[in-house]
Amino acid sequence: MVAVETYRGYEDTVRACLDRIGAGSAMRRRRLIWIKPNLVNDSPFPVTSDPEMIRAVVEYVRENSRARIIIAEGCGDSGMETREVFESLGYDRLAAELGVELLDLNHEPLKRLSNPGLEFLPEIYLPKRIFSGMLISVPVLKRHSLAGVTLAMKNLMGLAPPKHYQQGGSWKKSYFHSRMQRSIFDLNCYRKPDLSIVDARVGLAQYHLGGAECSPPVNRILAGFDPVAVDAAGAKLLGLSWQDVGHIRMAHGVLGNAQW
Repeated sequence: MVAVETYRGYEDTVRACLDRIGAGSAMRRRRLIWIKPNLVNDSPFPVTSDPEMIRAVVEYVRENSRARIIIAEGCGDSGMETREVFESLGYDRLAAELGVELLDLNHEPLKRLSNPGLEFLPEIYLPKRIFSGMLISVPVLKRHSLAGVTLAMKNLMGLAPPKHYQQGGSWKKSYFHSRMQRSIFDLNCYRKPDLSIVDARVGLAQYHLGGAECSPPVNRILAGFDPVAVDAAGAKLLGLSWQDVGHIRMAHGVLGNAQW
């Protein structure tokens, strides 16, 4: 099930979405919950996740769990460090106010994993700690020049360490750009979100780093435990069929069900 709610303020709308899918029960016995926003660079919303959206997610977790909460990201801009992005967008102040931790995934100790059955990433290096606890992907609704859309599954590219996946250019995860659709699918075969919450309050209609906003604004928040279903629903809000987005098509029937 994917819950889709008309936006009426982050607190009320996030709560309504998560209550509809029973997210509180899933959080209740968790000891650690990761919240992964989309902070590719220090551009403000709708390019990156609005801190007020993340506030609403943190407050919902707090209402339903005693888990330790970590806001974690590994920014993509090669000219910046994640801590600079946190500071520029106000995440440092948010974390201090709410008493949660911030973590730069780009510099975490790594774990090597392998899956010979995967075409592009038969081995991968990912942060060790991210495999413990509940991982919540909180992307912004956006089109993407290479991926078609950037939603719950694409958002996990922030987990990838630049030490292994920066190959020149201006992006810390540039290794994936040559096979973007396959990269997203393979990455999520190793670690997919346990819960996804998409901020579709506005939506970027053409490009993930700027350009035209959706007109009128999409004015929705959506959430679900199945990242494939969530991404299919998000693609529809952008006027796309999930069958036309390579990584969603590959993930359907393997990592989830696009026909929610």
